[in-house]
Amino acid sequence: MTYYTSRRRLLGFASTIAMAGALIAGAYTKASTLPAGRLAADMPTFSPSHRGEPEGRRTFWSHLQLQPADAWSRLRDSFHWQDQWQNGAGHARVKHWIDEYSAKPHNIVEIAERARPWLAWILERIETRGLPGELALVPFVESSFDPEARSHFGAAGLWQIMPRTGDALGLRRSGSWDGRLDVVRSTKAALDYIEYQAEQWYQGDIELSLAAYNAGAGTVNRAQKRALASGRAGSYWDLELPNETMDYVPKLLAISAIVSDPERYGVTLPEIEGSPAFERVPVTRTVHLGEAARLAGVPTAQLAALNPGLRSSTARPGQVSELLVPVDNAEPLLAAMRRPGPPSRNTSEVHVVQSGDTLSGIASEHAVAVADLARWNGLDSPNALQPGQQLTLSGR
Repeated sequence: MTYYTSRRRLLGFASTIAMAGALIAGAYTKASTLPAGRLAADMPTFSPSHRGEPEGRRTFWSHLQLQPADAWSRLRDSFHWQDQWQNGAGHARVKHWIDEYSAKPHNIVEIAERARPWLAWILERIETRGLPGELALVPFVESSFDPEARSHFGAAGLWQIMPRTGDALGLRRSGSWDGRLDVVRSTKAALDYIEYQAEQWYQGDIELSLAAYNAGAGTVNRAQKRALASGRAGSYWDLELPNETMDYVPKLLAISAIVSDPERYGVTLPEIEGSPAFERVPVTRTVHLGEAARLAGVPTAQLAALNPGLRSSTARPGQVSELLVPVDNAEPLLAAMRRPGPPSRNTSEVHVVQSGDTLSGIASEHAVAVADLARWNGLDSPNALQPGQQLTLSGR
């Protein structure tokens, strides 16, 4: 039971050199096989439009705003593996996880609720690539669809991307931003990575690439060599891998099977629209999250939840390229971003603490006294600074 990508990318000379370097170094982490810089480009930004806009003026987003099917129906229609696993080598392993998941249907519903803002958008990305729809549920297995999830090993976000992997994927990190938590960019990076490894190492076999996504390409490649040496075909189901990786694809297939037929397993999935729940508004001027929420007409907490990559309360053009906004609330914020804003204390009277900053260094940079800076910000200790923290630079 395998699925092979139909796409084959032409890799440039620089990518080949980067790949060779990774192999020579023996860096068999999740990021070890990724050519430097290949996946770093941001996705394009689209301007939102109102529903009911004249046909000739509709943009990308307005075409997507109305879809005939809900997200679950679209997802089921995009599944590729459901007719294969039931009679395949992994049947018992998948059935085990179906039983585990269906024994706690309330957990499935809770995770499905967390998927509400993200599911339709992720599914569209997968449909565009012609990949199995089951991949839209990888965040179910990885993070329970919690974009703020962090593992003990340092993985973060819906797709649980490790720091080094994120660096290789172009997901930059700073005190005010973590690209691994940004759903738009981390989704693109994760899908690029899964496809790339499938094509580079496994003749397009997505199941093997998923195993490598979990355990690292080196672990999977060595297991495949052992399987081939013993006369087995070398598919995912032939390999002896770490327990977590042995369960990885079965878990994905199990939750997909439940989504395919929720009534059979006593699960009532929440209704989720088949079109994206958010639009992307370019950040063209500095804006406080509270101001952006007011302009959009949504609670600040809701806007923050849609933008987990933003690690401070202020979005600056040099740090953040866009804000995700509920689909029906984007136009006012977009219009405000198009207008020149008044001088803001966020640019002239606030300092965002970066890693390595000291109170004395910040005071010197902005020509203020250390004692005043501490008093204005209620700091009892000069060592209390945290990356992403905002310090006011005046007593006003």
